[in-house]
Amino acid sequence: MEKHIQTTASDNTTLSEQELKLLDAYWRACNYLAAGMIYLQDNPLLRRPLETGHIKKRLLGHWGSSPGFLDLVVNKSPQVTRIYLPPDVNCLLSTADHCLRSHDDINVIVCDKQSHMQYLDMESAIKHCGKGIGIWSWASNDQGVEPDVVMVGCGDIPTKEALAANALLRQDFPELKIRFISVIDLFRMTQNSEPPHGLSDSDFDSLFTLDKPIIFNFHGYPWLIHRLAYRRTNHHNLHVRGYVEQCNINTPTELAIDNHIDRYSLAIDVINRIPKLKVAGAHAKQLFKDCKIECKIYAHENGVDSPEINNWV
Repeated sequence: MEKHIQTTASDNTTLSEQELKLLDAYWRACNYLAAGMIYLQDNPLLRRPLETGHIKKRLLGHWGSSPGFLDLVVNKSPQVTRIYLPPDVNCLLSTADHCLRSHDDINVIVCDKQSHMQYLDMESAIKHCGKGIGIWSWASNDQGVEPDVVMVGCGDIPTKEALAANALLRQDFPELKIRFISVIDLFRMTQNSEPPHGLSDSDFDSLFTLDKPIIFNFHGYPWLIHRLAYRRTNHHNLHVRGYVEQCNINTPTELAIDNHIDRYSLAIDVINRIPKLKVAGAHAKQLFKDCKIECKIYAHENGVDSPEINNWV
């Protein structure tokens, strides 16, 4: 059929009714196969009657709206634009309440439509959203001392994976001091001399330290964080992980692994950047690399992520 259509087109003649029907059937088949890859976990060619179990529980293989949309919003005047990335539903409710009450602002809220873990009760969420950025003491163990590393979550999935990496590291290296920071208001990363809600240099240095490595897990292109924080004291130790255009028809964990925002990649990143762990952490690094391979094998064989990925607490 392809050869026949190409020959007809090259002769610059009008396609016959039969040829148009063949062409229509060809494109319908292509569209169906593309949709089947996205929506169906099994039986994509419908060789058996379609059942509920054949349909994927969630759409896979995309990052939601283009991450570049956030870059576009940042290009606008910081006097009127706001970008929020709530990590759980209570933070989402508090953020939405604030946005709906605001005036003369362009508010962008980045959130998933899937179920996620709940980290904060409503009272704590309201306080955290009011600050826009802050330390989660319950996820940190550096109280009273300087941390060895600062772990940051910005976005729902990035926060979950950063917390999971935190748990892995604290299990394997109990003496490691980790500070966990959650960022909701993206413009808090900028200096307060620019947008009115930026963070002062003294507050930024207090949170992110003057000289410790920062692993920043972000729901967007990594370079946007560098753009916002390039004049900060400890910017040279800021290592951002985010979307790097690695996307396919895959599971959420596969997508995270391919873009290096998964818990195992983050834990390895920490080991590589802390001098006392570069040698002592070799066994843990090997285990984390094996876990990444196992996750991808499970996803390929079952079409979904391993239950341990979401049930790690």
